[in-house]
Amino acid sequence: MSRTFTTTVRFNLDREADRRALQYLQGIGRQVYRTGNQAVIAALNDHFKRLENKANNTQEKEDAFLEKVLEAISEGLRHSNVADQPKEAQESVPESGADEDMDEAMSFIDGL
Repeated sequence: MSRTFTTTVRFNLDREADRRALQYLQGIGRQVYRTGNQAVIAALNDHFKRLENKANNTQEKEDAFLEKVLEAISEGLRHSNVADQPKEAQESVPESGADEDMDEAMSFIDGL
């Protein structure tokens, strides 16, 4: 049994994008690739690979931004706990209060 799938592509010559695609397929695509079929396969694979990469890069950038926000909030909470203490107590600020505040802030952020 053949492992070939066949589909039909229609080009509406009233549309500029369709005309341009057909010209590529008939001209440039045939010069670079042996067949129009290979040109279409290469173009589709390249297009969707670029979309995947763009989506992955966007997610990585969002994750990095969120990490920076979390670090800034954490640092702000540490400074606010120290600033709220009298001068004598600032040198021996217990970490437990800061940890509780941090846990509360983190659970709030995780809920967003």
